[in-house]
Amino acid sequence: MTAPPSSRTTPVPAAPVVECLGVPITAHTRDSAARHVVHLAGRMREARDGLTDGPGASGMQRGSDVHLSNAYTLALADRDPELHGILRSASLNLPDGQSVAWASQLLHRDDTLPGTRVYGPDLLLDVFALSQHTDLRHYLLGSTPDVLDALHRELERRFPRTRITGTCSPPFRPLTAQELRQQAADIRAAGADIVWVGLGTPKQDRWAAELCAELPVVAVAVGAAFDFIAGAKRQAPPWMQHNGLEWLFRLGCEPRRLWRRYVFGNARFLWGVTRQATVGGSTASPRTVRGMAPCDAGRPTGPSVRVSEAR
Repeated sequence: MTAPPSSRTTPVPAAPVVECLGVPITAHTRDSAARHVVHLAGRMREARDGLTDGPGASGMQRGSDVHLSNAYTLALADRDPELHGILRSASLNLPDGQSVAWASQLLHRDDTLPGTRVYGPDLLLDVFALSQHTDLRHYLLGSTPDVLDALHRELERRFPRTRITGTCSPPFRPLTAQELRQQAADIRAAGADIVWVGLGTPKQDRWAAELCAELPVVAVAVGAAFDFIAGAKRQAPPWMQHNGLEWLFRLGCEPRRLWRRYVFGNARFLWGVTRQATVGGSTASPRTVRGMAPCDAGRPTGPSVRVSEAR
């Protein structure tokens, strides 16, 4: 049995995976990152529909968690073993921060790596654009009801052919076990393929990992993308983004909320990069991940291993 054209997956370009502060980062470009996410979702859909060959394919239950990693995320993971473990075992970690892309180049100078980041809002918009003419379904989880409504309207305006099958603005407190079960049931009932999680780091990273452990979905921890695309917050000018100064712009917009994050987070990130370079991180060879990897693309197998074709 073959998949219909709307759901058939295509390989994505090979991308090296390098370690930055002990976290495997897939050095995708903006274009290849979006294609990878769509590919993961397509493979998940095919497995659920019984269209993928191979033992146990039709019974695949675990999803794929995708994390947008910036300097703050890696700094938190450097001192939080739980978050570090989540990112180490994640399906895909992308360099959301420009400083992460630069640090990866510095630490792995013998390899050719992209010098640009994969920005969360760009990834969300690119995936929506690529999935317009497919049967993939999206679910928006996070932020406030007003932001979610504005985001939903903006995405439908830009991409009228995409399918958003559900939204949820969870309360700003830890959810009970019953609430978590109900949330998973709602996402399952919506038939979602990609769940966009905009709850802030590290909460969104934990939720993305938990969701893909419970459901056959691609859960993308996408940071402040909801606020930016909905127009609730201003984005830094492109020249600041390209020169690694977005943090300075955001600090100027929200100094009381973000000063600890950037003062201490950036310092710990720089210290971690220096530590890794001193220990010899710059000589580690990245492994290459091919495009046919629904769940294992980001799982570490050692910095000097090169994978010719992922399963």
